[in-house]
This record gives sequence, structure tokens and C-alpha cells, in this order.
Amino acid sequence: MLKGKKVAVYVTGGIAVYKACDLVRRLIKVGATVRVAMTESATEFVTPLTFQILSKHHVYTDTFDEREGDKVSHIHLADWSDLAVIAPATANTIAKIAYGIGDNFVTTALLATTAPVFIVPAMNEHMLNNAATIRNFQSLENDGHFIMEPDTGFLAEGYEGKGRFPEPEKIVETIQEFLIKKETYLPLKNKKVVITAGGTKERIDPVRYITNDSSGKMGYSLAHAARDLGAEVCLISTSKTLKTPYGVALVSVETAEQMHQAINAEFKEAAIVIMAAAVSDYRPDHVANKKIKKSEQEMTLTLVKNTDILATLGSQKNDQFLIGFAAETHNVEEYAQGKLKKKNADMIVANDVSKPYAGFNKDTNEVTIFMKDEQPIELKVKSKQAIAEEILAVALTKMKK
Repeated sequence: MLKGKKVAVYVTGGIAVYKACDLVRRLIKVGATVRVAMTESATEFVTPLTFQILSKHHVYTDTFDEREGDKVSHIHLADWSDLAVIAPATANTIAKIAYGIGDNFVTTALLATTAPVFIVPAMNEHMLNNAATIRNFQSLENDGHFIMEPDTGFLAEGYEGKGRFPEPEKIVETIQEFLIKKETYLPLKNKKVVITAGGTKERIDPVRYITNDSSGKMGYSLAHAARDLGAEVCLISTSKTLKTPYGVALVSVETAEQMHQAINAEFKEAAIVIMAAAVSDYRPDHVANKKIKKSEQEMTLTLVKNTDILATLGSQKNDQFLIGFAAETHNVEEYAQGKLKKKNADMIVANDVSKPYAGFNKDTNEVTIFMKDEQPIELKVKSKQAIAEEILAVALTKMKK
């Protein structure tokens, strides 16, 4: 959502300025072009040179430092930006913006800004809860600005309280959700996308289970990509370690049966269902209620078939666009084409998990997309996030409007 966006970051004078350095870096990492302006107080904590090196642009600090004769710097920055981020925003600067005061480069540029304004307050808890600050927040919200909730934790003053600068990763995620809501058109706006992720676990006893090597990374990448396209995303996952993308609804499950039940609860409302999870084909016919102790005898484990979730959904679908995954080690095309027909899916995304750069527990993937009466589409090796975006781009061209 931030890829290609021009973001003006306005840094004001608080101890959290050092965290704004990481914020600038993260904004650039997700594809934004960033330019920084600082108040004089902010430069007491971190030098402009630091932000200049990070952003690869001159840092604005002085209203009267006009470096380009054909431009008025604070107006040019305001007009250039697609988004203004004030981070950290002190109580002092918040008050100035609320009352329209332009007495330094930052506040003057913000007075001229017509782009959305995203404010990240950071201050002492007592300042945050002061009646004047609360009034100023309300005034800024009435003006259409977005104010991010500060975190609670250990403050610079040496005690716990509310007012901490949120972690930069969280700020970037919140900005992306904010921009999604601002967009008037996104291809999946007001549509539900249900995605499964991870490997299901089938219990043998309280400490043992049957599972597979799926990490869930592909499913989480798809959830992230669908969210950025405006979808209401429901992620049904077995993972206990991956971080849920901001703005995505998580349903935690363990077994294939639990996953099936969770999908059934969402299926009717879904526009797209993506079965990226590696679902166990079999489960033990009996689950011991206590740990099975080792003996001198061999143990035989009897397995029974789990419900074929993808095939069941294929027989039930109406207008839902159904995408399945095929993780294979050989005969990839043969098995994927067979799965496409047998499961009545609209798309099968197949990959060879024996490759060192694709499949389970990798950050990269290489897949081939199969659809009925279509030539296979090969997506060469790249990050799972990039693969996820391309899968959804193909799906959007094929699904019913």
C-alpha cells in the first residue's frame, strides 16, 4: 500500500526521535519515497545528517533556507507529499497544528498540506491526559487527521505509563491500514477473502501428533496481499509463531476438522477462498488421553481419512473463486491438473517443495498457476510476498465481478 507513495515525515522534539530513524528506514523498505523535516528541538536529539543518510534527501529544518530559487520549500514539500506523518508528535506541536500556528518549517508545511495527515503522539502520560491535549486531539480528528494510539510501557521518566512511541513496525502497519480505508477504489474493497495457512496437526496422544513441514508463510503473505487490495481478510491458521498482518482477522485452529469447521463458518460470505494450508490427509482413529509409554512391543497406528476440504468446497461453491495449493515433489503438472479437475477448483497453485528455494519453511517460492482451459502461468523464484501479490493479480482477472 505504501509502494510508490511520497511520504513526508515530520519529526518533532522528544526522546522518541531516535525511533523515527527506524520508522524512516521501514517506510523506505516497503517502497515509499521519504523526505524528512525536523523542528529545532528534534535536532537536539538526532542530527539532520542521520535522516539525510537514511532518506537520501536533504532534511528540512529552516523555513528560510530556500535552496532552490524556483521553489518555496515548505510549500513544495506539502504539495509533493501523498501522506504526511508526524512522528513523534509532541504535545507542543499537536497544540500548534490544532490552532493553525505556523512558526517553524514543520508547522508551516503542515498548514499547507492537503494530503492525509497521520499523527503519532509520544509524550509523558500526564501531558497526554491533560484536558488541553485531549481537546487538541479532538480538534485534529474533527479536521480529518488520524491520531494513532500511543503505547503503554516504560517511559523516559522512569515509570510505567501511556504515551510511549509505538514500535516502528506497528506504525507502518497502521499507516497501511489507514491508507486502505482512504482509498476510494481497491479491487477487493468490501469483499471477504478467506485464507488457510500452516500444517494441521492430528493428535496421537497429548504430546505427539502427525503433521508436516508447512510454516504458513505463504498463507500469511497472501493475507497481507489481500488486505492491501482492500479485502476483509479472515486467516485460518495453525501457526503459533508468525505475526498476524495488521487488520487481518485470525482464527486459530489445530486439526483438519477444526479448519473445516472454521471455513464452513466463513464460506458463504467469501468472494475468494484460498486453501494455502497443508492439510493432513489422515488422522489417528483413536487419540490417547494420556501419553503412550514406550514398551518392548512394536506399535501399530491406524489412520482414517480426513475430510477433503478443498473437494468439499468445490462441490458447494456458487460464486466463490476457489484456489487450492499443490505441494509436490515430482510430476507437479500432472498432479496439479488432476487436482484442479477432481476438486472443482478455479485455480491450483503448484510448487515443487523439493527445490531448495521453494516450498515449506522458505522465504522464497516458485510456483505454476493452473486454471481450466488456460495455459499454465509460471511465476519464477521471488519472495513469497511477491508471489502472493501475483497470484491475486491473476485471480482478479479471472473471477466474476
